[in-house]
Amino acid sequence: MWQEQNDTLTKTFKFKNFTEAFGFMTKVAIEAEKANHHPNWSNVYNQVTITLSTHDAGNIVTEKDRQLAKIIDTLVS
Repeated sequence: MWQEQNDTLTKTFKFKNFTEAFGFMTKVAIEAEKANHHPNWSNVYNQVTITLSTHDAGNIVTEKDRQLAKIIDTLVS
């Protein structure tokens, strides 16, 4: 579940291994580029933590973030 706090949406995804985590990040990158809305994220082995906020709106959560979060959720296999 996405957590909304400190003007961000954040979620950590866990995968079986690094390859699955990296594959997921690649899918997210493609969708983020299509939406012209890019996440802050980190990856440690099988975990990917994504943080969303809209920089152009003053670093707050906007509908762009909510939409990208929905898309990201569909990419988990």
